Amino acid sequence: MNQTQDPSKMADLLAKAETLVEALPYLQRYAGETFVIKYGGHAMGDPEAQRDFAEDVVLLKAVGINPVVVHGGGPQIGRMLKQLGIESTFVGGLRVTDAATAEIAEMVLAGKINKEIVSWISGLGGRAVGISGKDANLVTAQKVQRTEADPNSGIERHVDLGFVGEPVSVDATILRNLASNNFIPIVAPVALGVDGATYNINADTMAGAIAGALGAKRFFLLTDVAGVLDKDRNLLTDLDQNLIAALKADETITGGMIPKVDTCIDAVNNGVEAAVILDGRIPHAMLLEIFTARGAGTLIHR
Repeated sequence: MNQTQDPSKMADLLAKAETLVEALPYLQRYAGETFVIKYGGHAMGDPEAQRDFAEDVVLLKAVGINPVVVHGGGPQIGRMLKQLGIESTFVGGLRVTDAATAEIAEMVLAGKINKEIVSWISGLGGRAVGISGKDANLVTAQKVQRTEADPNSGIERHVDLGFVGEPVSVDATILRNLASNNFIPIVAPVALGVDGATYNINADTMAGAIAGALGAKRFFLLTDVAGVLDKDRNLLTDLDQNLIAALKADETITGGMIPKVDTCIDAVNNGVEAAVILDGRIPHAMLLEIFTARGAGTLIHR
C-alpha cells in the first residue's frame, strides 16, 4: 500500500498540514519582525533541548523573522570557579565578582558558551555570529549598586558586588547590520563600563535592554518554569502591569519570578510589543507560543 493511502499515515499528514495552516496568519504577522530571546537555565546542558532550541532559532530566521539570542551561563561559571577552587558568594541573586572571577566569567560566557551556541545553530544551516556587549559598543554598563540590611542591627549597608554591571545604554547598530545580512546574533552578557572596566551583566536584564533598544516584536525569557503561576499552580497566560502589581501585593508572584516580570515590564515600557515568560525545557516552546492560538507561556503586554 502506498504510504499516502495508509489511513494512519494520511491522518498524520493531514495533522501536519493543519498545523501549517494554523501557523499561516502568525507567519504573515511576524515576517520581518525582531524577536529577542534570552536563553539559559538547565536546558543549556541537555543535548536534546539544545538541538530543539537551535532548530527553533534557525526556523524563525528561515521564515523571515530576525532572532537575536542573549544567553546566560551562571551554572557553567559556577562549575569553572569550583574547578579552580574559587568560592562564590551571592547578594540578591547576583554573584559577587572580583577581578579574577570577572575574567573567568568572560572566558566562559564570551568564549565557551557563546561559541557552543553558534556551533549548534551553524550545524543546522543557520548563519550564527557570536559577539558580546563589548563588540561595536553594543552595551555600555555601569556598576550595580546594592544595599542589604545588617542581620544584627537591621541597618541598611552598601554591598560591593565588584564587577557586576547593568546596562545604561544600547547601540543596536551591529545587531541590525547582522540581521539585515542574514546573520543570527548570539550575544554574551559581558560589557564595557563607562569607567572602561569589564562587567558581567545578568542575562535577563541585558536581553530586556537589547529588546527595548531594538523595538522587538517579542521578548522571550526562557526559564525553568511554565511561566507565571497562580496560587493553585495554574498558568496565567495574559498579564499587564496592573495585574502584575496586584499579584505581587498578594504574594502570588514572589522570589525569583519578581525580577523576571520586572524585566519584562521594563522591556514593554521601553518599546517591546510584548514579552513572554515560558518554559525552555518544553520542546519547541517558542514555536508553540508564536504559531498556535493557545500559546505556551505567560504573555506580558502594555
